[in-house]
Amino acid sequence: MPRVAIAGAGPAGAVLAHVLARRGLDVTLVERQRDFAREFRGEALMPSGVDVLRQIGLGDRFDALPRRIPEAVEIHRDGRLVARAAFPGEGDGAPQLTSQPPLLEMLVAEGARFPGFRFVRGQAVRDLVSDEGRVRGVVLADGEQIDADVVVGADGRMSVVRRRAGLHVERDPEQFDVVWFKVPLPDYLTARGHPVSAFLGRGHFAIGFATPDDRLQLGWVVDKGGFPHLRERGIDAWVEEMAGHVSDELAVHLRAHRGALEHPFVLDVVCDRMPRWSAPGVLLVGDAAHPMSPVAGQGLNIALRDAVVAANHLVETLCRTTEPEAIDAACAAVQVEREPEVVWVQRIQRAGPNVLLQRRWWGRVLLRFLPFLVKTDVGRARGGVVFRRLAFGVTDVHLRV
Repeated sequence: MPRVAIAGAGPAGAVLAHVLARRGLDVTLVERQRDFAREFRGEALMPSGVDVLRQIGLGDRFDALPRRIPEAVEIHRDGRLVARAAFPGEGDGAPQLTSQPPLLEMLVAEGARFPGFRFVRGQAVRDLVSDEGRVRGVVLADGEQIDADVVVGADGRMSVVRRRAGLHVERDPEQFDVVWFKVPLPDYLTARGHPVSAFLGRGHFAIGFATPDDRLQLGWVVDKGGFPHLRERGIDAWVEEMAGHVSDELAVHLRAHRGALEHPFVLDVVCDRMPRWSAPGVLLVGDAAHPMSPVAGQGLNIALRDAVVAANHLVETLCRTTEPEAIDAACAAVQVEREPEVVWVQRIQRAGPNVLLQRRWWGRVLLRFLPFLVKTDVGRARGGVVFRRLAFGVTDVHLRV
């Protein structure tokens, strides 16, 4: 029976393992964390991501998970609400906000229904097993060796698989980080339909949205490496700093709940992709192949779509042959099929912050006229094209196996 080892039980790894096991392959999914809740994880599922869950037959299980669908997006400039646009209905483009830990637990539980599925929780991949220049398995932190015809690195932006396979390259990081944290959900947002709120102005940017656990998730964009210096001044100082760049009502809420801020997490923003996503016996997917910026909430959805394409090529090949040349050709085909969408999305992810965080005079002028621009026929048409691509995907992704 063909054997596959997958490092990382995030969305890409868990979905890929589920599909491969359902098709009768021998799959070992390895996750270094014992608890999916211990790390910050994206929560925005676009229709393109939801479609993946429905294609693999888990739509009903997903629908049973706690989630929240915002009714609109609100744009604030220099603390004032200047524009509000309603999201389309569910299935027509609206994002769905769901907590990743229960989603991932559901995915691995469903995978466990298949006899070839094995989930190793709380063990990191320490090294790769190689023979004559080809990867043939992984070694776990406890010394266990898992043999495989192909190893999939779905272990994120700091991928051990990528590094051990010699696919690691120096990156050019973005010029900003994002501080993520949660506070209690303000009542005024409930009355307005739980909008996604964007706060622009003076070289700063923040975004907030209601989560299924009745919290407000906030992402505050700061200069690269700047947050530790602010944090050293104490929580009162950095809460006050952020309060100066959001709406008055949110500023009041933050000051009133500064003692209830949950686990601030600083995301080192990287928006990049590897020149090669595969090596002999190895395939990279998700952030291991192309670290995504948090801009526009695309990382989770792109990873899920990577998993579908990887499943198509691996199943079609491994159910026919385990010849190394055929496996390597299948892995290379994944990059060929997925890279155009990743390139387009990352271009959008880089363009937004370059404008929104611009401190020069023309940047301030553009921000002042941005709310009026999006209300014009041309602005709405152009924005609609971009939104639909971000919501539904740039390319067609269909599960064939």
